[in-house]
Amino acid sequence: MKQIKLVEVSGTTMAALLADDLEQASRESGVRLTELFLDEHSKWLWNYRLKQLEDEPEAAGWLVHAAVSEPEGVVIGHGGYHGPPDANGMVEVGYTVDLQYRRQGYAKAILAALIDRAATEPGVRVVRASISPTNAASLATIANFGFLEAGEQWDEEDGLELLFERSV
Repeated sequence: MKQIKLVEVSGTTMAALLADDLEQASRESGVRLTELFLDEHSKWLWNYRLKQLEDEPEAAGWLVHAAVSEPEGVVIGHGGYHGPPDANGMVEVGYTVDLQYRRQGYAKAILAALIDRAATEPGVRVVRASISPTNAASLATIANFGFLEAGEQWDEEDGLELLFERSV
């Protein structure tokens, strides 16, 4: 399996990305971020996560991480959690792989890194993934990680999502 290092994308970095300042964002994060971090979906995410940090400062460190392929040191996407563990010890993961790196095992590597990081946190007992029932690639990504279907939900942005959970 590919090896991934997760590097936090801070609020300052997200603000630089929203200002289209990829160079400043890269300096701030310590890794060379890519155009993926400036696309429409990513900018939506930065706006959402910055608001979340304002409302929930304790979420810092949980939200967004650049996914860096090791040992190459190339940023191939980003991943993180929807927030710190909830009262039940659950964290939800999310990840994106840059188009040029898809179908090479990087999504599985990011997911593995997120699960591994969650397992080191004493307050985390469950990792959740929410996936559209039509997203065959994401369903295949989680297939070998011990996730069990745990229900479904309606997401205002994404529509129907199947919920999958696994213990850490």
